[in-house]
Amino acid sequence: MITPKAFLFDLNGTMIDDMNYHIAGWHKILNGLGANLSFEQMKLECYGKNGELLERIFPGRFSDEEKFAISIDKERVYQSEFRPHLSLVNGLHDFMDFYYDKGIKMAIGSAAIMFNIDFVLDGLNIRRYFDALVSADDVAYSKPHPETWIKAAHLLQMKPEDCLVFEDNPNGVEAARQAGMKAIVITTMHQPYEFEGFENIVAFKKDFSDRSLNGNEL
Repeated sequence: MITPKAFLFDLNGTMIDDMNYHIAGWHKILNGLGANLSFEQMKLECYGKNGELLERIFPGRFSDEEKFAISIDKERVYQSEFRPHLSLVNGLHDFMDFYYDKGIKMAIGSAAIMFNIDFVLDGLNIRRYFDALVSADDVAYSKPHPETWIKAAHLLQMKPEDCLVFEDNPNGVEAARQAGMKAIVITTMHQPYEFEGFENIVAFKKDFSDRSLNGNEL
């Protein structure tokens, strides 16, 4: 049991259940460029910055400018397909309201570019909850490197041990572990057995509707 002073949220797959739309967007774009990936193969590649993903699939093929253009094309495909379904994970709005009223600081730490973070925050009118935003554009190293979570804590002026991370991906939990932070896993995309060995995990939750999340301790 811990009593956190700040909550740090991953975005995709944690706050919104949209990862299949990202995977589908990349699948369409990359196979159009000749990648010949199955959907399951594409799922395994969907982590880190967009430029890093492109470099893994097409080593040395694209310049930074070309990677950026391809990335924006993919995000436009994703946003177009996901917009009719844009909503918070079940229970999250009430969860944020509950802790916002208690003065808990909140931040987003995501491998998404700000173009997509803005799409979610403004599309759902939830920007007011967050005191800090860390996007792919703000860090040199993606998760599982701890830079994202360390920077989020710094922006909130919080010690790492006072922060609780909400994640859906093993890379994000590893980043939290290296940052010295506990984590709760939201199982939208990955199951508990995929997180074996992470001693920093406090709990696994299907979503934020679990009554135990709205208590004095987590």
